[in-house]
Amino acid sequence: MLQLASYPRIRLGHFPTPLEFMPNLTRHLGGPNLYVKRDDCTGLATGGNKTRKLEFLVADAIAQGADTLITQGAVQSNHARQTIAAAARVGMKCKILLEQRVPNETEDYKQSGNVMLDLLMGGKIVARLPSGTDMQQSMETLATELRNSGSKPYVIPGGGSTPVGALGYVACAQELLAQSFETGIRIDHVVHATGSAGTQAGLVVGLRASNSGIPVYGVSVRAPKQKQEENVWKLVQSTMDYMGLPISSIERADVVANSDYVGDGYGIPTDSMIEAVRLNAELEALLLDPVYSGKGMAGLIDLVRKGHFKKGENVVFIHTGGSVGLFGYRTVFK
Repeated sequence: MLQLASYPRIRLGHFPTPLEFMPNLTRHLGGPNLYVKRDDCTGLATGGNKTRKLEFLVADAIAQGADTLITQGAVQSNHARQTIAAAARVGMKCKILLEQRVPNETEDYKQSGNVMLDLLMGGKIVARLPSGTDMQQSMETLATELRNSGSKPYVIPGGGSTPVGALGYVACAQELLAQSFETGIRIDHVVHATGSAGTQAGLVVGLRASNSGIPVYGVSVRAPKQKQEENVWKLVQSTMDYMGLPISSIERADVVANSDYVGDGYGIPTDSMIEAVRLNAELEALLLDPVYSGKGMAGLIDLVRKGHFKKGENVVFIHTGGSVGLFGYRTVFK
């Protein structure tokens, strides 16, 4: 039995998020029944999956007496935007380090979308660092400087992907199972874009520890298959340990990531991502993002076409949010 109520949490989002059928995309692809879990509707500054993690992370920061949140991400980081929003809600300061991970950044990418909202909400972008920078070490250095000046910083790793943050998606797994019961929809597969590992680790822990038997299929947006699966597996184990659950109840084989849809790298557009974003916009009025959910959906669409998921099965796609990032990729969709 998972007792999440015993962990500190503050309410930042709108939950439960909707679980919606996608009739037009289902009909268009002619495969399984496709559903979407609308975690783009979590409500915090245009929403997204990081809100679930931040409910536990910010509560932990408050419990430790912190007055400043520090985190990092790519220039168009959805996580940075939601962390700044969370800090604003609870009256904390927020310092952000951005990594220039995407080559040949356009002016739109550098200034609009998430970056505009970061500044609008009072976030402080401390630096834009070159690709390949040790971002964790850079955050620790900044934290030391802040401590020396009398502040009490709380460092949140990229994506909020720690055992504390992963609790947000353990909670999401429970929420999804409750919706399955209430609606009578049997869930055969859960698919989502996997990056910093916290969303997938939380889902795997939540669905396996509940003995649901529902497999989680991650579509990687950055790392190769083996590396991505190892990152998720490590976080699964540390989350289980943090929660006091028997690690033996989850197997390494429960962690599955497919890296066939990354393309040339993180944040770099692919033809399949562009098709997925357009199809969902035109058929379902569903706005995906170009970095995470767009590539995740591209993977799902291709796997349906290849017959990986069978007709009659019910597949739930976790929409992790980030559609504001589309504005940073305006020229890609002209």
